[in-house]
Amino acid sequence: MGEYLSQQGFPSLGIRLAGHATHPIDMIRSRYTDWMTSVEDGYHLLRGTTDRIYLVGLSMGGVLSLSMSMRLDVAGVIAMSTPYQMPVNSPNWLLRLVSKFVLYQPKSKEVPGASWFDKDAYAEHISYPQNPVRSAAEFQLLLGELHVALPKVDVPVLLIHSKNDTYILPENMEQIYTDLGTLDKTKLYITEAGHVVTRDAARNQVFEAASVFIHRIEAA
Repeated sequence: MGEYLSQQGFPSLGIRLAGHATHPIDMIRSRYTDWMTSVEDGYHLLRGTTDRIYLVGLSMGGVLSLSMSMRLDVAGVIAMSTPYQMPVNSPNWLLRLVSKFVLYQPKSKEVPGASWFDKDAYAEHISYPQNPVRSAAEFQLLLGELHVALPKVDVPVLLIHSKNDTYILPENMEQIYTDLGTLDKTKLYITEAGHVVTRDAARNQVFEAASVFIHRIEAA
């Protein structure tokens, strides 16, 4: 997606969040504030090339993009496959307690890759095979930041979600849309994709929608 947007004339930077792209044990050491700081660091890096920045995020990245739009000077937000709440709500103290005895949990009950439409893209997709339980507690705290931020968001927002997402159900987008304070908010439902809409079969539709959104805001 970053490569596509760069070709459209938008300098892009993919941020590696703290605890990501190494080993799941590093996720356990990371706190939700570390993920927020990662976004802030990336923002300031990109600020060296442009003075108008859009935050674009998938899943937890969508939560971070919406939440950090209240802390950073951004022109707009694109949030994809973004959760409003945990699939199973457990008390935070319980998650932290369980994490001392159970380090990891499966990402979902389905066969890995079953919800992907583009099986070749799934074969090339790189991600942690399981979720650290301790990180679920941190993610729940991050969702609290999201709920506080949503009514205060005053920049244009594009929400994208697949109707076939079985990991973060589509009704999450409806809840986010309802709570958003901005009057310039758009929902886009797609098909032919599971949770990772930027990699699955409908990715070109997602890329084009993002480009159209940014071009519209910049033209105004």
